[in-house]
Amino acid sequence: MMLHRRYFIATAGAAGLLAASAPRLSLAAAGTDRRLILIVLRGAMDGLGAVVPYADPDYRSVRGPLALAEPGQEGGVLDLDGRFGLHPALSSLHDWWGQQQLLAVHAIATPYRDRSHFDAQDLLDTGGVRAGDDTGWLNRALARLGDGGKGLGLSLGQGVPLVLRGPVPVASWAPSPLPEPSMDFMDRIAGLYSNDPVLGPALMAGLGVADMANGMDGNKKREGGKDRLVLAETAGRMLSDPAGPRIATLELPGWDTHVGQGTVQGRLPSALGQLAETMVTLRAAMESVWDQTLIAVVTEFGRTIRPNGTGGTDHGTAGVALLAGGAVAGGRVLGEWPTLREDKLYEGRDLAPTTDMRALLKGVLAGHLGMPATEIDRFVFPDGKAVRALPELVKA
Repeated sequence: MMLHRRYFIATAGAAGLLAASAPRLSLAAAGTDRRLILIVLRGAMDGLGAVVPYADPDYRSVRGPLALAEPGQEGGVLDLDGRFGLHPALSSLHDWWGQQQLLAVHAIATPYRDRSHFDAQDLLDTGGVRAGDDTGWLNRALARLGDGGKGLGLSLGQGVPLVLRGPVPVASWAPSPLPEPSMDFMDRIAGLYSNDPVLGPALMAGLGVADMANGMDGNKKREGGKDRLVLAETAGRMLSDPAGPRIATLELPGWDTHVGQGTVQGRLPSALGQLAETMVTLRAAMESVWDQTLIAVVTEFGRTIRPNGTGGTDHGTAGVALLAGGAVAGGRVLGEWPTLREDKLYEGRDLAPTTDMRALLKGVLAGHLGMPATEIDRFVFPDGKAVRALPELVKA
């Protein structure tokens, strides 16, 4: 059996190779032609810096040196609806707003309130109210799709995040720094494992992932810090494949801006620019299926209202989530705005949460993937039966 030598490159970089299931499947088995990409911003994005409540009368006084200029001014925010504006580092997404393919949900949070990254990320991933669960809500959602979710899930990056872990096998892919092996070597490897009942199927599953990553292999020279764009383009290509996966996760670190957060320059503007670049890359790679695509951008919690003594912000409570894509009914900022008045702050320091993160995620699963509310409540978010899904997030 002759195998393309690119296969081994991508397979070697797939952290979840032995747990991967073959991503090739029939459309009938998928049960949906919709694509969902979950981008998790690790470290807690400052929601007030990303989607700026510039019209709130208390905004400038509480933000101090971190306040951004109003729309139309140099370095000003990009107006959304007369109340909120996008950070200028997200300018490439502003056109998406005009196309009604971007929406924000402000003052959103999980049920977690203690400001620890580790526990907060666990609860964001598990969809629960207590730490210690070992399955992710997205893996549980996969199990409710066609053919039990087999072959539908894909993790982009080194390892599979908790949100995608569970009984449903998923594939993973990451760029590999390994040199390209010879085709003879590939043939020998394939022959060595061809009769192994465990490693043989796992190898072939990994080769299937690499097949869909065609063109995004170890031969492609990677610039420093650009792995996320390779991951984004690969995710787009894989999800665009009619026989490919339908649901993918991508993690972006670097959002813990305790020091030097900045306004138009600094750590937050840099991270926001990378997020926008990643999302634009995804869209370019998914143009053929963009109308069926939804990208959800979430983070574990928000950050403090006021800056600290080192030009940054500390761990907070409520923040912002974004939905983007051709399937999104965008052009709106959702959620009840609690205001930045002193008596309205959570514990006197944070944006108060008014929307449960699970309401957004339930709305995505129901509206975009067509999952029945009863199944979402019973299997995906069993601890959140009282949380009502946000309606009308996607186009009819």
